[in-house]
Amino acid sequence: MLKRFATALVAGALAVTVAGCSSGSGGDSGATGGGGGGGDDKITMGFSQVGAESGWRTANTKSIQESAKEAGVELKFSDAQQKQENQIKALRSYIQQKVDVIAFSPVVVSGWDTVLKEAKDAKIPVILTDRAVDSADKTLYKTFLGSDFVEEGKKAGQWLVEQYKDSKDTVNIVELQGNTGAAPAIDRKKGFGEVIAADPKFKIIASQPGDFTRAKGKEVMEAFLKSNPKIDVLFAHNDDMGLGAIEAIEGAGKTPGKDIKIITIDAVHDGMQALADGKINYIVECSPLLGTQLMDLAKKVVKGEQVPERVVTEETTFTPEQAKQALPDRKY
Repeated sequence: MLKRFATALVAGALAVTVAGCSSGSGGDSGATGGGGGGGDDKITMGFSQVGAESGWRTANTKSIQESAKEAGVELKFSDAQQKQENQIKALRSYIQQKVDVIAFSPVVVSGWDTVLKEAKDAKIPVILTDRAVDSADKTLYKTFLGSDFVEEGKKAGQWLVEQYKDSKDTVNIVELQGNTGAAPAIDRKKGFGEVIAADPKFKIIASQPGDFTRAKGKEVMEAFLKSNPKIDVLFAHNDDMGLGAIEAIEGAGKTPGKDIKIITIDAVHDGMQALADGKINYIVECSPLLGTQLMDLAKKVVKGEQVPERVVTEETTFTPEQAKQALPDRKY
């Protein structure tokens, strides 16, 4: 099911979410539209995407492209292929082209200050989408639109704690992380770890990046299974890694969802189908449909209007039965 985007929350209330949910400065009085726009002219947006590593990312790209067309925004799109250097190159290209506004999903949280200062000097406002940066200077970008990744990790941990509340036995957990240095990987790990730390029976016996891809998720899970004879739970930072892990689990002669309980994040169609089939036990939603909200924010910052420092998407969670109900109308 699709959820409406929540209204803006001030940065101070969200400071505890650190890098993945760090907020930008919403109303820098010195910034107006970029060098290429103004007046009633058509807005030109330069957008740099992380890549195409998962079903979630593909749906996110489609949402942005379709929303730009509907909003009458000229979109200059680039795929960074998971490389920060590609993304920085794209942002500098947009600055040279004097676009009206720049938006991007940062590959990693660090290393953006120089290029963001270049955009600010060129009076081109920047919007962060899906992922945040750790820049100390919050005036380098206007707003951050995306999920609360720490909260997603906490939701995953809370379900696990509830499932094993009556058990006295040790619960051995393996974790498939996202890309090293990426905000969702950092924050989902943090949120999950904070919740399960309250009970010493929960043990993360192995944790390794799976790069948010199905292939890498399968590869890492195969290694986990070989080196850890007793695995009770898998926590995967996204559905695609969880789906790859399911292949590895079945290849090892075990039953996913039963022999090893599986928790994932995203709720893309393939993940929801696996949940409905009982191969995944619980999914925390992370909506990729940010396009409409992004275009609305872009129009405001180009006009020099005040925008919220942080916009958090409203999302839910799914059990197998809930997945069965939601699948017929699922948009991604």
